[in-house]
Amino acid sequence: MVKILIGLAAAVVIAVGGFFGFEFYTQHRIAGEVEAAFAQIRAGGGKASHGKVSFDLKTRTVTIADIKTESATQPPVSIKIANVVASGVGQPDTGRFSADSIEASDFEIGVSIAEPAGGNLAYKVPRLVMKDYSGPASLQRPQASASVIDAYRFALEQFATVSAASVEAPSVTGTINFGPAMSGEFAYSGTALRDIKAGKIAAMQVERASFTVNTQQAGKADKMTGEILNLGSRDFDVTAAAAVLDPQKANDGQYYRFYGKTTAGPYTITSALGLRMRVEEMMLDEVGVRPSRLQFPALLTALQAAGTTPPSPTQARELMEKMATVYEGMRVGTAEMRGLSAETPQGPFKLAAIRFNLEDGKIGEFAVEGLDTSTPKGPLKLGRFALKSLDIANFMRVSAQFANPAQPPSHELIAALFPLIQGVEIKAATAPFKNISKSVNVDSFDVNWGQFVGPIPSKARLTAKMTTPVDAADPSMKALIAAGLDTLSADGDIGAEWTEAARSFVVDVPKLEIGGLLKVSARIALANVPRQVFSASAAQAIGAAAQIEAGAIELTLRDLGSVDLGVVQYARAQNVSRDAARKAIVENIIVSSKDVGSANPDAEAAVQALARFVETPGQTLVIKLTPLGKVQAMQLLQMLKTDPLVALAQFRIEASTGL
Repeated sequence: MVKILIGLAAAVVIAVGGFFGFEFYTQHRIAGEVEAAFAQIRAGGGKASHGKVSFDLKTRTVTIADIKTESATQPPVSIKIANVVASGVGQPDTGRFSADSIEASDFEIGVSIAEPAGGNLAYKVPRLVMKDYSGPASLQRPQASASVIDAYRFALEQFATVSAASVEAPSVTGTINFGPAMSGEFAYSGTALRDIKAGKIAAMQVERASFTVNTQQAGKADKMTGEILNLGSRDFDVTAAAAVLDPQKANDGQYYRFYGKTTAGPYTITSALGLRMRVEEMMLDEVGVRPSRLQFPALLTALQAAGTTPPSPTQARELMEKMATVYEGMRVGTAEMRGLSAETPQGPFKLAAIRFNLEDGKIGEFAVEGLDTSTPKGPLKLGRFALKSLDIANFMRVSAQFANPAQPPSHELIAALFPLIQGVEIKAATAPFKNISKSVNVDSFDVNWGQFVGPIPSKARLTAKMTTPVDAADPSMKALIAAGLDTLSADGDIGAEWTEAARSFVVDVPKLEIGGLLKVSARIALANVPRQVFSASAAQAIGAAAQIEAGAIELTLRDLGSVDLGVVQYARAQNVSRDAARKAIVENIIVSSKDVGSANPDAEAAVQALARFVETPGQTLVIKLTPLGKVQAMQLLQMLKTDPLVALAQFRIEASTGL
């Protein structure tokens, strides 16, 4: 029995000794592997050091103290970590390392910014916790490069090789310093990344972010503070970020999905100069990047080459070209801000929403809704304002051509602005009218154009409905005021379109109503309209216009009160009764018809129809003009100036009236 007990005791001693011996061996091995990883950083030209490395075999916990690294890039990026503790470590397969949790304390990052901007950024993270981590057992050796872009790309590529259930930082603080021009500090709380795998982050959140920025510009100092709550983003993909940093993908024209839906708000900002702004909600969805157009290395080179001195016209064009390609390299499915309000030194304003999308350098629609503000002359309200198909990338390119004040822009350059926007829409607008306490109301205004021949649109349409006060101080408005009209409303629909196959150009007015006065519809056709008419060259366009021929013209007028208005004005001027005034006007028209009839019987019938139109209120007058042969439009315009009767003789005229 004693021998058995002694044997058992010996076995325990051996086991315990073996345990601690193995722990010592394992710790020694881990320390060697940690040192090898740091040696790789030093081999790449950077600086790297660490303090004590310890390992607890029982809990499988690795602790590394006093980590310091500095990249070889210029300017350098430095990292300091007081302590890293990895618990539940293991090696699930060759070349991989895993840990149930990794906790870093007093994590600091310093980033210097190269000239011409010149400055530095610093981040401090008191505690960083990572759960269920898995990644390479050793770091890939970075390329020997002094480029910050290469360092960022390398970091992103390394990130794509790791996975983790979560990364959390309860608080993050930082500072930014660009010298006297700008300095500030910022803080984040409740920062978390969820479900990290294969270079993707399923969800990111920041519960609160705040900042304070001090600026000094043109001798004027300002202090801005801001706060944003509930920042969250989904489906972030580092593959897209790495692609735009990779010169090897400079010809890659496909879009990479950068991240999905991002939301935040409310967001508040205040300025010592009197600005206070609040945005209730912000949203950005389906953001993508295209490496062939969004190459940050080339853009950074251009910005650094520009320096701080004013660029020459050539340099300005080159820089604008780089910026234009940035817009062509981004895609935004939807961007939206809601509930925007602000207090400014000029007064308060509110916006219900701002929204836009972006692809291929074009904003499909930029819309502002629910504007409510004040002007020195009165309140301004706008239900909706939208710009349609705004080509922001090419707008930057064209505007860069105006950079040389010694070279006035050509007609062709000015014409190149037309295709850059293809429509404007306004709804429910109210604006002050002159200096009186009345407003102009725009129910709707929609103008769009397209079907471009070169830079010139060959198709356009305008629809509008609005009401405006009648200015009693305007002498030309006295007749309306005398008739009791203190407002005028207009409701119109006007379109124009060129058809290349038929060589025709038609102006179509389905409706144009001046409220309480007149309703008009019309159709004017031109024939033999060549393509060259739409040339940006004025000389070429005028030369081609000589080929245009007049087509059929149809005009319909319905009296809604305009005839009575004219009769009242005539009666007052002649100091006669309204009946006498109407009779006199009709007789004058009939007399003139006899003079016209001697030259053109069709014209006489039209003038007599006009007399009937005046004689009976509420009549509808229809006039149709059909060319008797080929009538050159330019010659017709000249004849209308010199001898209108000869011009009318070129047409068969049909006229009729009816209620």
